[in-house]
Amino acid sequence: MRNWITLAEAARQLGVQAQTVYAYASRGNIAVMPDPHDPRKSLYRADDVARLCRKKQVGRKREALAAGTIFGAEPCIYSGITTFSKGRPYYRGRDSIALADHATLEDVATLLWHARAPVTFPFEADDAAPEGETRGRQCAFTSLAALAANGHSTLGRTDAALHVEAGQLVAAVARAFGASGGASGGASGGASGHANGDDAMPVHARLALGWNQDAHGAELIRKALVLVADHEITSSAFAARITASTGASLPGCLLTGLATLSGPLHGDASGRVRAVFDDVNRLGADQVVTHHLQSAIPVPGFGHHLYPDGDPRAAALLDALEPPAELAAFIAKVVKLTGLKPTIDVALATLAAQLNLPRDAAFALFATARCVGLLAHCIEQLRVGKVIRPRGRYTGPPLEEEAGPSAPRRSKVAAPDEKTLQKNRLFKVAGS
Repeated sequence: MRNWITLAEAARQLGVQAQTVYAYASRGNIAVMPDPHDPRKSLYRADDVARLCRKKQVGRKREALAAGTIFGAEPCIYSGITTFSKGRPYYRGRDSIALADHATLEDVATLLWHARAPVTFPFEADDAAPEGETRGRQCAFTSLAALAANGHSTLGRTDAALHVEAGQLVAAVARAFGASGGASGGASGGASGHANGDDAMPVHARLALGWNQDAHGAELIRKALVLVADHEITSSAFAARITASTGASLPGCLLTGLATLSGPLHGDASGRVRAVFDDVNRLGADQVVTHHLQSAIPVPGFGHHLYPDGDPRAAALLDALEPPAELAAFIAKVVKLTGLKPTIDVALATLAAQLNLPRDAAFALFATARCVGLLAHCIEQLRVGKVIRPRGRYTGPPLEEEAGPSAPRRSKVAAPDEKTLQKNRLFKVAGS
């Protein structure tokens, strides 16, 4: 490589005009020397030009990365909570599908929150589940909003203290969706893995009791809760982490996460599946599948971008279910004709249909369980100690020019061309 290059070559490599090369040289960014073959010209150090080219390239990469971090690329957040391997989600290194065979949501919270003591979701013995229209997501959101309005910042608090409050929040959400704080009954027998009694009654048994389910129903609810407790950096987890990074209260962080979760493209996808199930019950599986395929309408709840070979959470839950015949036929027909496997949203909606749970029960299960994962992300984010603050790229109209606080605003005037400048110079000479 030549040590010195011409102005034209330097400008070409840098992708700039000659005036910019002059500016680089005047600032000392590029060394310059007279051209020994033509004293009227200069040569520029090739190494300095190459260094500036590399610097500009890095700047472009960073700019492109910043622009694509939220949309078009995948933001990267370091986390020790959940990851994927061989098509399965793992909770802190534990196979979540295997955990669903025996663990409770309390066990999963102890694991995901890195708690030193077993986690509980405390209910008072006289905590009655809301009745009728007062229960459900409206009750859950308003309860969290009231707690957030008077909540304490998470800053300066130990993990143990946060775990206690987090357990109370999960209990509050479960209670809003119908979990009962009453005495244990048949719903908890043989399914909880805990001793009998109000204090030891796990949340899946409380939900089963509030929804009038027996021990078998409680066991299916337990399995579903464990399977959906977390799913790495989802939209709701990211939203909750942003809120947590500001030092907001735990109920405020959880409210942010659940609000994001409630979207039909996220945690409320089971609502779309439920609507299709309604059509299946009314019209039959064959007619519903035919309508979707002939109209080129994707069937909600089938195919997951993270699981090209099928959602293992759905498979684990569906294997434990005995859905109504028409729904089973519908699922089998969609899989056969599309090649797409059912997601966890189909499994939750199927569970709700089999047990004849409340209309919004699939979302209730998802939201209650995912509280555990969202709170785990919030607590982990607190230890990072930095506010998550993306940058924006302005695409609006040109900015108005400010002429100063007291000076009148002037309109933008185009710079005179060379011909006008020459006339002005001649006028000045003649007038002098």
